[in-house]
Amino acid sequence: MEAIRICMLGEFSLQYGDRIIADSSNRSKKLWILLAYLLCKRDRVIPHDKIIDILWSEDSGSSRPKNALRITLHRLRSLLDGLWPDAGHDLILSHNGSCRWNGNFPVQMDYELFERLCQSHPENEEQLLCDRLKALELYKGEFLSKFSSELWIIPLSAHLHNLFVQASMEAAMLLSARGRHEEAAHCCRRALAMEPYDETLAQLLMLELCRIGERDAAAEVYDALSQRLFTDFGIEPSEEIKKLYRCEILSPVHSTLPVELVFEQLKEKEAAPGALQCDYDYFKFLCQAESRSGRGSHVALISLNAAPFKSLSRKNLDRLMELLAEKIRTGLQPADVFSKCSISQYIIMLSGSGYEDSCEICRRCLENFHRSNTKAEVEIKVSVRPLEPFSKL
Repeated sequence: MEAIRICMLGEFSLQYGDRIIADSSNRSKKLWILLAYLLCKRDRVIPHDKIIDILWSEDSGSSRPKNALRITLHRLRSLLDGLWPDAGHDLILSHNGSCRWNGNFPVQMDYELFERLCQSHPENEEQLLCDRLKALELYKGEFLSKFSSELWIIPLSAHLHNLFVQASMEAAMLLSARGRHEEAAHCCRRALAMEPYDETLAQLLMLELCRIGERDAAAEVYDALSQRLFTDFGIEPSEEIKKLYRCEILSPVHSTLPVELVFEQLKEKEAAPGALQCDYDYFKFLCQAESRSGRGSHVALISLNAAPFKSLSRKNLDRLMELLAEKIRTGLQPADVFSKCSISQYIIMLSGSGYEDSCEICRRCLENFHRSNTKAEVEIKVSVRPLEPFSKL
């Protein structure tokens, strides 16, 4: 007997011969959840009370859940009849207040094969790579993605997601060892799209891109990761990935560059009026360079918070911080530099300015901010300190 091929990674579908039914149809969500549950627990007899608890435990609108279950089972059997005549009654058996999937009909479950391929441990590395690549090909998307909020689906979905990420890294390293760097980069990029905060994946992708000469693309991976970490968590990338960025991307290229290209690269692209805004990591380097100049510069920290006894949503905070950045940029000199050092703070380096001048510059920036946003119930604090001079050991 031919097996029914069942896909649950990405779109949920069943195929028998050339006949396919899929969750892209306009059928009831509960119908598909019931079908998925019976398939995943096909070695068990499921009491109707258990199914009712899964499908209607949070649905106060169903006053007669047993009747609702009877209707849902009838509709499910009608759906399965699309595989062959009377398939619904062949595949779903009911007896004494319970039901189950008929184990006499063989099935091929994509997520079970995916799990086996991810967890295989052949001694031959070529076979290991083959298994991991087959697994990645099977992973068309998250497990039962349309029903990902169901409590019984969440742990299995997380387990399969973690297997996908791990298999992607293993495949990438095996491909890289064989000089197949473009394929390795593809594995990392796809996994990073599903696990965007994973620094190990970002680091592997940056390395593979550098190995095929795409340093600009590697820099974009680092910049995107830095932005996500800073925006969502207020943190910077790890020192390990920063070191990779400096050594592999910012380091000089091995070939000799034409003098015209060198000076062209030094030009600022799309320069905005006013001060220069940069990443916090760059800002620290610039401060260290400025401390060596001995010009007596000052640093100002500007912190924006909700006014006492008021609240400030993240959306409004981001909007106000963008406005504050604009007022800082246009209120400073082109030689000044500032950076966002947390989700609610900017730090400014005022090159060659004394303490009183630095305080006055900050006051003007904040005055312009408040003038543009008179209704904001916020509190802004400014701390100005001299930039510590460079000390020779």
